[in-house]
Amino acid sequence: MDLEIFGLFMYGISLLTMTGIYAVSCLGLNVQWGFTGLFNAGIAGFFAVGAYTSAILTTPEHAGHFGGFGLPVPVGMAASMITAGIIAYAVAKICLRLRSDYLAIATLGIAEILRLILKNEQWLTGGSLGISHIPRPFDGRGQPWSELGFLAVVVVIVLAIYWLIERGLKAPWGRVMRAIRENETAAEAAGKNVERYRLEAFVFGAMFMGLGGALSAHAFKFISPEAFEPLLVTFLVWVMLIIGGSGNNKGAILGAFIVWTIWSMTELFTGFLPSDWAIRASYIRVFLIGLILQLVLQFYAKGLIPEKPPVIPGKNGGEKAGGD
Repeated sequence: MDLEIFGLFMYGISLLTMTGIYAVSCLGLNVQWGFTGLFNAGIAGFFAVGAYTSAILTTPEHAGHFGGFGLPVPVGMAASMITAGIIAYAVAKICLRLRSDYLAIATLGIAEILRLILKNEQWLTGGSLGISHIPRPFDGRGQPWSELGFLAVVVVIVLAIYWLIERGLKAPWGRVMRAIRENETAAEAAGKNVERYRLEAFVFGAMFMGLGGALSAHAFKFISPEAFEPLLVTFLVWVMLIIGGSGNNKGAILGAFIVWTIWSMTELFTGFLPSDWAIRASYIRVFLIGLILQLVLQFYAKGLIPEKPPVIPGKNGGEKAGGD
């Protein structure tokens, strides 16, 4: 009985850890789509770039792939954000002039190119064999302390990103982002550099997605190209944001918790089924997530925690705010 309780406790830690990792990427998407209206369908690409960057820099020397630098994990995480940001800057320079569905198609195509490069350049990433022996903070402290320590790291990162974005939204930067989302032409007519603000939102969001990928690599201590399929990253992160509430950071975190809990628990239940049924049940998981998405959209069109309208300075008792 004690072993069963311990197993459930470890499962709960793993569930919360993965929720936090997805919440990091979901907050990044919220910056792009929720606050600026940028339709990024290439989340998996930035997620993978962040994961491989941190893995290559922090793993010990290995003949199967480039790397072996053995750098500290915080250095790898910082590098994952920088690398994802640089790639996002290059992508944004090419794609951000596109609108809506065209931007989504372009980012999806670029993400697939990145994923295929990571899969086929064996000298760099180990190819289909992936990268193993990825270090994790507090890994030598034994169970459950190593898992609790890593969970604490993830929670601190989520809270820090949440605080940073909230500060930005309450500043003139956030008001301009919302103005661009609502009416780009009017924002440009008001003298705002729309292209620069859109570029900033795209790069910042991609940097958080890269950090989410790095956290995922250190959580599993192994990565391979199969871990970055669009279904497992792009689809899930979009569903998390829509269910939780686009434009609301609390909604993004709540959506990550709800969707990953459902995804994880259904996988747990399929483990008790015969092998033939387990294969079929994996497709039911996708159907179940889609069904929940439809139900939420029917009854909560703006998500479970919808975006709060910004306080208009000097109106309805709103506090005076500084100029842009």
